[in-house]
Amino acid sequence: MQVLIQAAQFFLSLSILIVIHEFGHFLFARLFGIRVEKFYLFFNPWFSLFKVRRGETEYGMGWLPLGGYVKISGMIDESMDKEQMKQPPKPYEFRSKPAWQRLTVMVGGVFFNVILAALIYVMMLFAIGDEYLPVQNLKYGIEAERLGQEIGFKSGDHIMALNGEEPEDWMSMMQDFARGEIREVEVKRNDSLLTINVPEDFYGKIISARGQDFLSIRFPFIVSGFLEDSPAKEAGVKEGDHIKGIGGKETWSFMEFARTVGDYAGEDTRLTVGRNDETIELDIRIPEEGLVGAYVKEPTELLNTEVREYSLLASIPAGISRAYNTTRNYFRDLGMLFSPEVSARESLGGFITIGGIFSPTWDWVHFWTMTAFLSIILAVMNILPIPALDGGHVMFLVYEIVAGRKPPEKFMEYAQMIGLLLLFTLILLVNLNDVLRLFQ
Repeated sequence: MQVLIQAAQFFLSLSILIVIHEFGHFLFARLFGIRVEKFYLFFNPWFSLFKVRRGETEYGMGWLPLGGYVKISGMIDESMDKEQMKQPPKPYEFRSKPAWQRLTVMVGGVFFNVILAALIYVMMLFAIGDEYLPVQNLKYGIEAERLGQEIGFKSGDHIMALNGEEPEDWMSMMQDFARGEIREVEVKRNDSLLTINVPEDFYGKIISARGQDFLSIRFPFIVSGFLEDSPAKEAGVKEGDHIKGIGGKETWSFMEFARTVGDYAGEDTRLTVGRNDETIELDIRIPEEGLVGAYVKEPTELLNTEVREYSLLASIPAGISRAYNTTRNYFRDLGMLFSPEVSARESLGGFITIGGIFSPTWDWVHFWTMTAFLSIILAVMNILPIPALDGGHVMFLVYEIVAGRKPPEKFMEYAQMIGLLLLFTLILLVNLNDVLRLFQ
């Protein structure tokens, strides 16, 4: 059921983003008197799920959810309609319009995706504010996992400064680590202050690990409920108990317990449990799956988050600023794929990866947050100078404006075909990457 909920959110978000993107092209084309022959959500090779004609335009929905398109008269696009291009140009065709108008049409989709992201951010900041977790509020410190331990972090460390400055919120800090912007970390360990230096090539390891195995929020395993036939419940664990050890090993935090419990899969052992002011030992048999069947109280229930509130007037510049910063940062993140420290293959993901960023329960706040982020990604990816993408058309139009003449139509046709081939090859590879990860 959780997978179906994630899939439903993904396809709803994808549909919104495609319609908005294609509407950007459609609106500017119609504004300049260019005929739009088709407006489609998803691709429709061989047949459409439905279609209806209104005026000069056929609106429809295809069956192949790899994107969408508008077919603009007199333009070499995904349809590869060569017959139309052999006819003399007509006044309502794309090729008959000035270069600046054609350029505006081509960037219209990207522009509308950025505007959509900004609008979502504005409305969310106004409606619910900006909830964040200050690094100073991590009262249990950080959980140092494999990569964190590699450069000197230990579980329970409290981060006091980043590059000599007081840290802000948790998410921003983790993003700065991934972008290689943190070089020096001051931590408090017990009663001592220590400095941890981050190697220049370390951020590549974080990206290759997809943000895992580095640092996480440290919090205790406070039981908030049980699964059906829970071994922990049968052993006598109660809601509100703190599971802080297994098999005689101390596992104070949830992550420590999660890393250790699998060692006792299929065995009889003992849980060490804190209840009120007592510490008790409970006999338990850990099933082969290595799970005790208990829900953990979320860290947001144990740590103090804070909310920045915005008036409608204040939310507008704040939302625009967030859209701008997200776009700038994503360009920067994309550039990291070409760094020698980063494995591009391991860093790329397809539909399964994208679908996995949505909540397993229907959470509208998370849905719109992810939709805004994906809208930025769609804008950035489309503006890349690759034939078959908007950025490829923009590249040729800029050439025309600078050189004073159009590239040959045969060259445009071949470039479009090569671009489509590269695009579909990339889609195939990133989704194959997802499937391989499932088996691994």
